[in-house]
Amino acid sequence: MSVSASCESVSRERTVSSLLASRVVKRPRQEDAERLQEAAIQLLEQQQNLSSLFREVQNPDPCNIVCSQKPAVPETISSAITGSLLVCELRRQARQLGVPVAVLSVKMILERLMEITGTEEEEQEDEKRELLTSSQRVQLCVLLESSQNLLSEGALCPKLLWHEYRREQRLPRLEVVYHLHLYSILTLKHILESDEDLRVWLVSQLKALSSWTPPRGEDETKQVQQKVLSMVVGVLVGSGFEQSREAAAPDRRISLLCCAVLDEMLFWLLDTVDKTLTLQSAGAGAELWIQIFDASLCGVSASAEALQRFFTHSLTQTLTYKPRLTVSDAITLQNEWTFAKASRLLTSLFRKLAVIFSVELLLRHLQQVLETHEVNWKHVLCFLSTLLVYNPCAQSSLRDLLSRLLTSAFEGYDLENMITAFLLARQAALEGTAIFSSYSDWFKMSFGGGSGYHATSKKSLVFLLKFLSDLVPFEPPQYLKVHILHPPYIPVKHRNLLMEYISLAKTRLADLKESVEDMGLYEDISGAEAKPQCQAAQDVEKAVSLFESTGRISATVMEASIFRRPYFLTRFLPALLTPRVLPVKADARMNFIEALKKADKIPAAQYSSYEESCQRQRQQDRSSVCLDTGDDPLEVLKVQLQDFTQLAVDGNDGDNVINMILRNFCQCMLDASRANPPNKQSPWASRFVTVLLGNIQLLSSLIHRLWDLFHNQGSSLSAAHVLGLAAFAVHLNASMCESPLIQLVPPILPKPVPVGEALSSALVCSTHTNMLFSVRLCVSAVCYGICRGDSLPQPEQQDYILSSLYKKLLYLIPRLLPEARRTPLTADGPVEKNLPELWSSATDTNSTWRKTAWCLWRHAAFHQLQHTPQYQLSFSEWLATELRVQRGEDALSDPERQEYQQWACLELYWSRPEQQGGCGGDMKSLCSHLLSVIMDQQLSEQSLDKLHHRVSDTGTCLPDILSRLQELVYEMEVSDLCGRAELCDFLFEFMSQRCSSAVSSVSPGVSSELSLQHTLSVWNRVLLALPAVLFVKVKTEGGRTTLDCNKLIEHVNQHQRKVCSPAGLMSCHVTAHFLRGVLYASVRCRCPREEVNKAWSQISLHCPLLLTSTVHWWECLFPVLVSLWSRLCGGEPLSEQMQLLSDCQHWAHSPSSLPLPPAPALLLASSLHCACRSHGGGSQGLSAALNALQPERGTQYRQVLVFLLFLSVNDCLSALLYPQERNNQKAWSLCSELLSVVVDSADWLLIFKSNEQSVYQSVTMVTSDEFTRLMPWAFYSLLLQQSPDLLQRAVRCPGFLHTAVLCYISLLQLFLEGHTPTSTAEPSEKQLEPSQILSDAKQFLLRVISQTSPTALSSSQRRQLESQCADLDPEVAAALSVHLGPQSLSPEMDFL
Repeated sequence: MSVSASCESVSRERTVSSLLASRVVKRPRQEDAERLQEAAIQLLEQQQNLSSLFREVQNPDPCNIVCSQKPAVPETISSAITGSLLVCELRRQARQLGVPVAVLSVKMILERLMEITGTEEEEQEDEKRELLTSSQRVQLCVLLESSQNLLSEGALCPKLLWHEYRREQRLPRLEVVYHLHLYSILTLKHILESDEDLRVWLVSQLKALSSWTPPRGEDETKQVQQKVLSMVVGVLVGSGFEQSREAAAPDRRISLLCCAVLDEMLFWLLDTVDKTLTLQSAGAGAELWIQIFDASLCGVSASAEALQRFFTHSLTQTLTYKPRLTVSDAITLQNEWTFAKASRLLTSLFRKLAVIFSVELLLRHLQQVLETHEVNWKHVLCFLSTLLVYNPCAQSSLRDLLSRLLTSAFEGYDLENMITAFLLARQAALEGTAIFSSYSDWFKMSFGGGSGYHATSKKSLVFLLKFLSDLVPFEPPQYLKVHILHPPYIPVKHRNLLMEYISLAKTRLADLKESVEDMGLYEDISGAEAKPQCQAAQDVEKAVSLFESTGRISATVMEASIFRRPYFLTRFLPALLTPRVLPVKADARMNFIEALKKADKIPAAQYSSYEESCQRQRQQDRSSVCLDTGDDPLEVLKVQLQDFTQLAVDGNDGDNVINMILRNFCQCMLDASRANPPNKQSPWASRFVTVLLGNIQLLSSLIHRLWDLFHNQGSSLSAAHVLGLAAFAVHLNASMCESPLIQLVPPILPKPVPVGEALSSALVCSTHTNMLFSVRLCVSAVCYGICRGDSLPQPEQQDYILSSLYKKLLYLIPRLLPEARRTPLTADGPVEKNLPELWSSATDTNSTWRKTAWCLWRHAAFHQLQHTPQYQLSFSEWLATELRVQRGEDALSDPERQEYQQWACLELYWSRPEQQGGCGGDMKSLCSHLLSVIMDQQLSEQSLDKLHHRVSDTGTCLPDILSRLQELVYEMEVSDLCGRAELCDFLFEFMSQRCSSAVSSVSPGVSSELSLQHTLSVWNRVLLALPAVLFVKVKTEGGRTTLDCNKLIEHVNQHQRKVCSPAGLMSCHVTAHFLRGVLYASVRCRCPREEVNKAWSQISLHCPLLLTSTVHWWECLFPVLVSLWSRLCGGEPLSEQMQLLSDCQHWAHSPSSLPLPPAPALLLASSLHCACRSHGGGSQGLSAALNALQPERGTQYRQVLVFLLFLSVNDCLSALLYPQERNNQKAWSLCSELLSVVVDSADWLLIFKSNEQSVYQSVTMVTSDEFTRLMPWAFYSLLLQQSPDLLQRAVRCPGFLHTAVLCYISLLQLFLEGHTPTSTAEPSEKQLEPSQILSDAKQFLLRVISQTSPTALSSSQRRQLESQCADLDPEVAAALSVHLGPQSLSPEMDFL
């Protein structure tokens, strides 16, 4: 009973609880309770409904909940009484049924549990709830409280409860298990012990729950989510890491299981960390799981020792996870693994794992892991960085560790300890001097003196230098420079060893085009490349900073003035002595220069030049700012803008100038608008912008800054900024309307465009936020333009109204304001003409953009612009803009977007004349636009599309537009707006036009074939989204309805065969779609079965590609087609032609034991070819087929073998071009075996002569044109692999010489045109290289010509072949003339 229902009927039906509550008006006595219990039991015995009682006991009175009334009976008494009643009733019914009371209670609890958890409504897959709703959770808790009472009364068996729950293989929600554990009914440990198969379930539940985000506003659900995860982890840690001296086998088993679950979750977390670096995703699930690693688990379900073991184990697993990187990789990539660059998830994990340990323990454990495991160097070094950043005391502990490692390394000459010490020291140095000393300081401290680790013996010296030399090929240049500038201490007698290393290091630096002198004084080892000038400037800033803090010149600068004098004089001092306007009071830089001068570190001439330059700079600045106050303000502005030119070009100062100009313009515009509307203001704004046009660099900076503001910072701009920037853009467009086109840098647009269009390109309409800003800016700009140009002639007015912004309003206003759809621009109703009201709406701070947009939409001036072609938004432009909208961030919901798109398609653009960008009432034109834009969406590669597709293409409105196309096509079909046959012709004609345009308008660098394949691939995706019946024409002639497959056959033969991969085989989806179309269309005929037979007969004769593809996919297609036929024709048997396909399949698998079906030869050959391939190309099945198909048995047998040979040759070509898809050797072996059977017949030659009329000519429609061109190559490639005996038989075959010469001519043309195949696979022993085939083919042909009788060719054939060979290969032409010419014939044969 629902809450509302119970409240309405409370006066008529009273629950047990309400009856009890209404009777108790004074303190109850024990005997009263007993009598009341007896009366209640008698009442219950009459009702005999235990389930209702059980539900009522769990639910408080709904009316009391709604009305917030206090119960008349104390809660403890009520709970005791109801619990007692429930137990009594359970025992009574258990006695009646003869079952234990525990069994009955388990049954009731499970029924109620399923009722609670099974009432959730079906939700979308991406919005599936991982936790119960609040109401479900309340009901579940009440149920479990009742279950606790039953358990305390001995009326419930928890083990039986779980056994019955799992008997039907049901898997509970993790929250249900949490509550069972919380109420001490069934612990998670007991569940895992009793059912080890739940490990996979538990891992999947933990991943799903961690990755799930509760809906907004469900704070309680978030808390429950945290509690559930904490409980599970606590139990797993407690069970998996508690150590017992005498652990039994089951305990060890459950311990291993818990460890395995925690490890799987940790590995999932680490995999997520890797993905966040490549996908830039948030990793919310991983973040939540990291929060579970908390010391608060201690004392709840796990001891402190268990928690420490768990954290130690997890840290070890993290440091050793997927150790793919070598030491050389770590040396090279170490610069990218600093704390700042590391994944936030990874550093958070390390913080959680390290919080309960001391730094000494962590470093000791790190050393142990490095000594005993293969490690993931990236994780190891990121862990060290995290430890150093968050633990200030870690620096000294790390120094001790490095000292131990180096001592151990030099004592045992251990390379592993050596490389470990260097990697750890470099990683620490990468975090900056505030964390650890620089690498150069550490290196000097460790090896720079006579007391260094290496200074004990010559062997130690050699060990160090050999180690450094081995690192050279992998070292970043910064470290090589440190080793050269601060070399290790080497006694004089061994100095040659050091020089060898320095020479090697310098050679490596030269290879890297690095100079030792370019290294700064305060070298940044982070790997960031800096120009020498920038490096010197950074050194100056650092030196000045140190001088300011210490009052002394740093030792680094003093050393550089002596030991690095070239760098000091040519880089450091010029950067320090850059001319500037010196302040009145000396600053730190001036004091530092003065200190260096006193120390004689600055040459006198250089210092004098610096002073003179500073004085000239001061004089120039004073002359530029001291202007006569009587000057014209515009002239003052011109001079100041000229001075700002360099600032605008150079970095941040220029940005400040640009921002200041725009900010001041906005303020002036706001102040001027408060006094007068734009048409009554002075021309100050136009003059201001005109002045800016005189400075090209400043103008360029302004345009790029406007573009950046519109594109990236629109949502942060205030209303005053939007109005001012819109007006600035209007004046900029009006002032530059006659100026050259502009190109943004970097080139965001494909070609130069007017300034208005360039700025408009920054306004994307892909998300709700972007749409709101775009409509605000466009409304302000168009309102300002209309008001500003009100008093001007019509042509000049249009200069102030940007057509690109006007079009965006035509798109945005109807989309965001549904009422605008009911007031289209073509309406004849009254419109507003009050200009001041329009401007006041745009500038009123209390007005909203909706009011202003609605006022603008209804304004007369806005209406008039629609009659100008440049201000008309065409249907194609509307579709392109709509496709850029991201569905997940749209301002409209899915139903609202559907309603809007249907309005735009059917009410706005369908009836609009074509001259105004519409469809002129033509539904086919509407569909053509939709088809074009859907295909263009996936074909376009232009940079403008990339700009507007800042989010992945999977989130665009392409599915919505495709749905609109499906709706329109369906409407055309059912309403017969155009005939069904006409619709079929329209679709195929559209595709043909697209293919033609794809070939003719191919972009540079892309072949026409590749462009055509791309177009057809996209078309196939669209084709599969349309009803299959549309692609088969149904025509009516003489009152008889028949199928016409001509268009379908033409489409497959002309287009589909060109995109097959592999060649000669359409995809299963496309094949099934066409066949379903035939079956669907046949139902519209009087005799569907007969029409299917006719259609398939036509396909078998004229569309061999569809035939062979159907045979190949028949095992998948047969059940689908049978089911469809049964559904369409109500049990009528399958057509004979469809059944014949199955018969051919059965025969192909047992050709020796089954009779030959009465089918076309190509169908039989395809079936046999498919059967051979399904057996892996084995020779056993082929031998059985060849024994059954002897050529001498008849023409059909011979044709089957020849078609089979063609299909096998096609496999050989596929194996050559795409070796990953075919086994080349098996394909050639199959061809050789087939050739040995049919070689005595002339039929096999016909498959290599595509231009000759024969029964085999249809095979050219099976494969692509490329494969057809390669058939001569296949001819010789096959023959040159055969034995001499087989070749003799082939030569004796009638017509062989004619075919051989023609194939040689075609083969020669292939080589001359550069179309010979190139295989990426290694050739087999028998197979020749493509480059050898031509020469071997020529030699073979010359032998054949010399051995062939002159009667093998007629005189006309000989003359034709000679003329064709004369230019390509005169030698072959001469051989034909000498051996087969008239002079070689006997006198009796002259008549030939």
